[in-house]
Amino acid sequence: MKIKLNHLPLLLLPFSLSVNAQEIKGELNKEVKRQEKISYILDYPQKVKGNVPLIVFLHGSGERGTNLEIVKAHSPFTYKNLIKEPVAILAPQCPENMWWDTETVYNLIKEIQKKYKIDASRIYLTGLSMGGWGTLKLAMEHPEMFAAVVSVCAPTDQVMTANIDQYKDLNMKIFHGGMDDVVLPENALNFYQKIHPVNPTAELTIFPNDNHNSWDSTYSNPALYEWMLSKRKGK
Repeated sequence: MKIKLNHLPLLLLPFSLSVNAQEIKGELNKEVKRQEKISYILDYPQKVKGNVPLIVFLHGSGERGTNLEIVKAHSPFTYKNLIKEPVAILAPQCPENMWWDTETVYNLIKEIQKKYKIDASRIYLTGLSMGGWGTLKLAMEHPEMFAAVVSVCAPTDQVMTANIDQYKDLNMKIFHGGMDDVVLPENALNFYQKIHPVNPTAELTIFPNDNHNSWDSTYSNPALYEWMLSKRKGK
């Protein structure tokens, strides 16, 4: 058998490239600016002296888009009559086919604080389904902002459990439907098992007969708002 020597350099080419590879270590240090745009509804009490508490509500996937009115569905807006003191309620709207950009929501809250008389020690965060995920994510990223956090039928992820210590000082309630076939109740159970050792005051409530609509049982209970508004940051 004859070997054609003119083919040998092609066979050796990958080996010569790996031998000649150069390892470069460096650092990117660059300011990156981005535009943030998000629509919202703010229900702000009139004729109130002084700063007011703020409830931030993050809706689920079904309320995404450009019809701003639908963000009030399935929310504390529906049960404002159960809230016994003047509060501001802020409900941003997530764009179509997106999930919550929690850094944008954080910056929105800061902007609302600048424009309106908001009690910085009484900012509360709640959300359902996709908004429950956004609630847990934003609370993880900025636990210093919130006096209380309430998640409802929320998906969870490994980033949250990997950073479970971020929740250790938060007043937290977790709600889920025992028959939820959209976001399985195991999400809440597994997350609670992780959070309880670092935050023993966190509470988990499973509504045994609720499917994914556990937000009805959650937000229709006046005791939730009493508990929420009794919490102040730093106390």
